[in-house]
Parts: sequence; structure tokens; C-alpha cells
Amino acid sequence: MPRLLADLTPLKRSSAYRRMWVGMSLSAMGSNIALVAVSLQVFSITGQSLYVGILGIFALVPLVVFGLYGGSIADVHDRRRVALVSAGIMWASSAGMAIQAWAGLHNIGVLYLLVALNSAGTAINQPTRSAIIPQLVGKELLPAANALGMITFTMAAMIGPMVGGFLVASVGYGWTYTLDVLSFAFAWWGLFTLPPLKPVGATGTPGLRSVLEGFAFLATRPNVRGTFVIDLIAMITAAPRALIPAIGALALGGGEATAGALLAAIALGSFLAGLFSGPLGAVRRQGLAVLWSVAAWGLCIGVLGLTVLAAGRDTDGVVSLWVVPALLACTAAGVADSISSVFRSTILQSAAPDHLRGRLSGVFVVVVAGGPRIGDAVAGGATTLFSEGTVLFLGGLLCIALTAVMAWRQPGFRDYDARHPTP
Repeated sequence: MPRLLADLTPLKRSSAYRRMWVGMSLSAMGSNIALVAVSLQVFSITGQSLYVGILGIFALVPLVVFGLYGGSIADVHDRRRVALVSAGIMWASSAGMAIQAWAGLHNIGVLYLLVALNSAGTAINQPTRSAIIPQLVGKELLPAANALGMITFTMAAMIGPMVGGFLVASVGYGWTYTLDVLSFAFAWWGLFTLPPLKPVGATGTPGLRSVLEGFAFLATRPNVRGTFVIDLIAMITAAPRALIPAIGALALGGGEATAGALLAAIALGSFLAGLFSGPLGAVRRQGLAVLWSVAAWGLCIGVLGLTVLAAGRDTDGVVSLWVVPALLACTAAGVADSISSVFRSTILQSAAPDHLRGRLSGVFVVVVAGGPRIGDAVAGGATTLFSEGTVLFLGGLLCIALTAVMAWRQPGFRDYDARHPTP
């Protein structure tokens, strides 16, 4: 049994990584609590979901812009210092949210600006921390370290929203945001105790030219580029999130409760994959593992579509028995997505040279954030022609087909060997 569980070797061998992981784990919970609180507060002020949706725009634009630019900063300056400064930006935005709540401002413009500021800090902080990990644990332990990071991410994604909703209802927005502010003390502690982490072979200055150098590297390195292409295939062709509310309301029954359960099932699958990630460290054909994982994701989304089609249209509001296979399909999809993410991150961190790792991690952040949103738009638009179940079924089949094409057209990615990382 211990060999099945997550490999804790990175935490044991690197005290610096252990402190950063603990700090970021605790602060991630606070961030997810605040994320729910700000959505609830915007809705309480406006009474309209439209304004809650606009929050996503204010979060996405800075994430794209500063994700690319922030990676170039991390490739030039001491990454410990960059991580501390960007965490300070995130902390300042959280403090601003707490202050406006305690002051009773009730101004959505202020909230939008604070969300944008937080997103900008996050966009710099995430690629910087991703570039730091190989410097702390070495390439051999990267799959285990990335799996531990996935456990943190999914735990915060599952528990944070529930805790955030409870806190808002019980103690109000002020104390809820304040908890997020206090949680940043752990992140500061984890980052402050790191040693200086100057990129190896760093040259030049941050800016557009530096960002373009990162894209030029991708243009000639098919294996690293493949980690982005395969993720876009999965997220654009078979993204279920935008259709899940309608599935709960129109097919499976149960409305919002069923929709929440389906989303939670995906997060649960990701958590289980991280928890039982022990065998992942022994996988050498990591490119092939990514391809199989994405194909499995497509298969699970296709099965979800079939269950929705089998359930038909809900007419009485009673939860259908088809919700059980739908939940199982979502859980399995979460497992597949998590395994793909672990190996995509590992290939990027191992094959990319250290002086470009921050910029490429920034592109990774942009792809991970932007791909699902494009997929949501594609899936939502496709419902003007097909039912939700048909869209999911066809999307799953298309995901599998395009994954097979990539495996055929890019044998280097398919045969990628972790013992000889080739970009």
C-alpha cells in the first residue's frame, strides 16, 4: 500500500521545498476561500450573475499578460525575490478586499480592480514557483513533487469553496477575507526561508524580446511544445464545465446540487490521482503517459455524454439514476487530467533549460487558464446545434481522434524518455 500512496521523498530530502510546499498549501486554501467570497459579494451587491461572470474577465486578462511577462522576470532575477514580491502583490490585494469589506464600501469596481491585481500577482508567482521546484528537488523527483502540488491544488479547490460559503454566511465578508490575509503569513514563511535562486545561464532583461525568445524556443522544440498542444486538444474539444449546470437542470435532475456534485467529482478524481501517485515516479515514457491520459480524458467525457443522452430530458425534477455513472465518469476524468498535468509539468521542467524555465512556465499558466475558457465557449456554442449530451459525446471522440493524430505525427513526443529529457 505505501508504494501506491504519494511519494513524500521531495518533502524529506529538501527542507526548502518542504517549507515552500507547506506555506503554499495553507495559503492556497485561503485564496480559494476568498475566491468564493468575492463572487458571493459581487452577486449580493448587484443581484445579477452577469457581474459575477465579468469577474472572470478581470482575472483572465492580467493572468495572460503577466503570465508571459512574469516568466521573463523569473528567468533573469533571483527567483526567491521575484516570488516574494509577487506574493506581496497578492497579499496586498487580499488586504484590500478585507479593508473594503470592513469599511462597507459595496463597490464592485473596487472589487474588480482588486481581483485584477491579485491575478497579476498570481500570474508572476505561479511560473516563478514552478521554475524554482527543479532547483530544490532535482529532475528525478519532479513527478513526485508535481503530484504533491496537485494534492494541494485539488484539496484547496474542494474544501475552500465550502469553507468560504460557510464563513460568509456565518461571520461575514470582513472576517472571511481577513482569514485569507492571515494565511499569506505561511506563504511568506515558506518563500522567505528559501536560499537565493539565481537562474543558471540568465542573460538579458525582462520584456517583450525576452518573451519572444521563449516562443522562439518552443517553435524549434517539439517535445516541450507538445505539452501545450495536447492540453489545448483536451480542453478545447472536451471541456464539460460550461454544460454541467444545464445537465443538472435538464437531464439528470437535482439542479444546482447535481451540478456541484459533478464538478466536485472531477476535483475528487484529481485528488485521488495525487494521493495514489506513488507509481508515477517510475514512469519513464512520460510523453506516452500524457497521450494515454488525454485519450482517457476524452473517453470519460464521451461516457459522460452518453449517460446524459441515456437520461433524456428531466421533467419532474427528481434526480435520475443516471447520475451515478455520470459521477463515476467525472471522477475518472479528474484522475486522467491530473496524471496528464503531472507529466506535462515534469516534461516542461526537465527538458527546458533553466534560463528559459520561467518563461515557458508562464506560457504553461496561460494555456492552463485560457484553454478551458475557449473550450467553454466552444461547448456552449455547439449546444445551438446539438444537445448537451451529444456535444460531450462528440467532443470526447474528437479528443481521442486528435490525440491519436498527435501520437502518429509526433513520434518524438510519444517516445519521450525521462532518462534522456529532450526538448
